[in-house]
Amino acid sequence: MSDLVADLLAGKHSALARVITLIENRSSGYREIISDLHQHTGTADVIGVTGSPGAGKSTLVDKVAATYREQGQTVGVIAIDPSSPFSGGAVLGDRIRMASNAGDMDMFFRSMSARGSLGGLSTATTDAVTALDAFGKDKIIVETVGAGQNEVDIVRTADTVAVLVPPGSGDDVQMLKAGILEIGDVFVVNKADLDGADRTVQQLREMLQGRSGRPDSGHHGPTELAGDHGDASDDDSDDEDDGSETWNPPIVETVANRGEGVEDFLDALANHGDYLDRTGRREGQARERFAAEIRTLLREDANELLVDELDRRGGIEQYVDAVIERNTDPYTVVDEVLAPLRACLDERRDGA
Repeated sequence: MSDLVADLLAGKHSALARVITLIENRSSGYREIISDLHQHTGTADVIGVTGSPGAGKSTLVDKVAATYREQGQTVGVIAIDPSSPFSGGAVLGDRIRMASNAGDMDMFFRSMSARGSLGGLSTATTDAVTALDAFGKDKIIVETVGAGQNEVDIVRTADTVAVLVPPGSGDDVQMLKAGILEIGDVFVVNKADLDGADRTVQQLREMLQGRSGRPDSGHHGPTELAGDHGDASDDDSDDEDDGSETWNPPIVETVANRGEGVEDFLDALANHGDYLDRTGRREGQARERFAAEIRTLLREDANELLVDELDRRGGIEQYVDAVIERNTDPYTVVDEVLAPLRACLDERRDGA
């Protein structure tokens, strides 16, 4: 175990910050660090917060973090921020808006830059969650800047996903149909003191009622709307869990800048956590996440190996030239490049 890992496990925030920097930059040695930390994870409650820009996610996350700290719980926040096209750094920097928690060593905040593409950031986010979990944070909040497909992939690292929608935003509600509706465990209409809030709640209610149930999936299941703070329904009156219990996503109204509705939101998050534990679906979610992570890492590493092999053969351009001249075709090129790998795997398989 490296000194840096030992310092992180000992609770040194400076070590935690250094590890996350290594993760974000994919610096040499970061993989070994994550491997060492993995056995120390599994106790944190991970919450994903996403939604359209302008929904008030940043303010709500600030209030939620402050409330958790008032309850004596330690908090880590990972905020996925837009990046500057010039410096590559996060435009929002270290987010001065989190000032209400400034100076609190048990409230760790880190913004991670998308650097123009969110695709590879989902893996880095997963690794950062691992570091915060191993450090011993009770609550980890992952916040994304928007609600595109890549950002949906990022918040899938969470046990519970909250989707924020501003009031009077018919277009934003319709956008949820693109896929984010399916991953929401709790829906929040923030800025509920503005005109249009009631209509937005009604639109969400109608959409949730039409959502197909997926009781065995990692996130959510029911087609009907829940009560104030979320509820779990079971088609069977028998007390024994037969797998039919599903989660009813609640719609919570908040005015985050005044702290209104924050306690209701936390109750909804807690109820969903209880549901995951009671039904055993927390473990199911973990299995799905680890399976997805393994597949992602295999794709990334295999791609790097193949890029190196192409470079060793003189680069891809010579193959493109041959394809353009109709001397070969893309399938034949791929078969040729993969031939050594297939031969190696066949040899190992025959020798097993």
